[in-house]
Amino acid sequence: MCSRSITKLLVPAVFLFPTLALAQTPASAPATQAQIAALQQAVQSAQSNADNAWMLVSAALVLLMTGPGLALFYGGLVRRKNILGTMMQSFAMMGLVTILWAVVGYSLAFGHGNAFIGGFEHLFLRGVGLAPNADYAATIPEQTYMVYQLMFAIITPALITGAFAERMKFSAMAVFLSLWSLLVYSPMAHMVWGVGGLLNANGGHIPSLDFAGGTVVHVTSGVSALVTAIYLGKRIGYPHTLMPPHSMVLSFIGACLLWVGWFGFNAGSALGSGSLATSAFVNTHFAAASAALGWTIIEWIHNGKPTALGAISGAVAGLVAITPASGYVQPFAALAIGLIGGAFCSLMVFKVKTWFGYDDSLDAFGVHGAGGTLGAILTGLFATSAINAAFGKGVATGVVDGHWGQLLNQAAGVAIAWVLSIVGTLILLFVVDRVMGLRLSPEDEAAGMDLSQHGEEGYDLVS
Repeated sequence: MCSRSITKLLVPAVFLFPTLALAQTPASAPATQAQIAALQQAVQSAQSNADNAWMLVSAALVLLMTGPGLALFYGGLVRRKNILGTMMQSFAMMGLVTILWAVVGYSLAFGHGNAFIGGFEHLFLRGVGLAPNADYAATIPEQTYMVYQLMFAIITPALITGAFAERMKFSAMAVFLSLWSLLVYSPMAHMVWGVGGLLNANGGHIPSLDFAGGTVVHVTSGVSALVTAIYLGKRIGYPHTLMPPHSMVLSFIGACLLWVGWFGFNAGSALGSGSLATSAFVNTHFAAASAALGWTIIEWIHNGKPTALGAISGAVAGLVAITPASGYVQPFAALAIGLIGGAFCSLMVFKVKTWFGYDDSLDAFGVHGAGGTLGAILTGLFATSAINAAFGKGVATGVVDGHWGQLLNQAAGVAIAWVLSIVGTLILLFVVDRVMGLRLSPEDEAAGMDLSQHGEEGYDLVS
């Protein structure tokens, strides 16, 4: 009797339960959709925050490369009487280029213009706010992107100072490199990275791969450095008078800071905190290590001893060579690029500079010009869609994927960077020289830049 009663109660419940469930579904559905939308928004916000945090850190790391990294690296390599003058050149770029970038530089590099240079839409940073610019980086504020690119614009002209170290007037240097940043750097940055740029990998007429600045930064600065060194002429006494570095300790510290800062330079160029940043980070470290080895081996054979200067120069050469390839290649390709880059740049410094007799004081061309050119070409060889499908999913990227034509694109990009750097630099040098003079007087050069240009000394050896 009891079981029959229970059955009579359960049967209606079984049939009524789906009806009740269906009746409740429309009421619960909007809540579920709202939760999904909120979850998606939270995920997007978390990604944006993570990407923005990494990009701000990367911007700081790239600035670290100029001051104190490059300032110490170059400062230690000159004679004692020129350390402050040399460091001031890097520091001056941190101030001058920042102001120029805010006024017009960013607009010329990343504004909408033609295939060769941007326009004036972002003059005085107009329209550059806290919302993302989908043309460049969809998950970070455009101001973050702008300030990150600023750090590249700062270090590039600062690299040139290594070629004319110890012999250019501070005033002339400030005017020359300020104009150079606008008339050489900004057009090159637009051609490679700007929307509609001639060499832009995404839709450019000559799609050239440059992940973090092989042509934009290193080829332009290195080739311009060579032109400047030749135009100015040799230092008084070079090459007969010995001019050894006055403090390898400072240069060693500077090189280590450059190595660390380069993670922001290359991995930051992923413009996010995802797996591509990891790939660029790993490749950067591997190339620096193998290049230090490559340079050291060549030097050991050439001089009979491995030197600290050779090791740190090799590491920097590897960092230069991997820069354009860092977001396109596998780790073992990065090791190969670094090893080749270190050996090649050492030969440029030991042999080629001696053959031609130019006074590239701190080997800005031998490392940055030569290393950047080599790295850009090797990018076309080793780039693979397995790391970065630059031209679309399933489309070959470099020679290892079967795209032999990319070598021609890379060579064209390098050639354009060389021509722009040579012509632009020569014009600017001529104009500045005629207006205010470039070179220190023999008396000022003998006294040193610290006293003659700044009225102070880097070391107080009396008190």
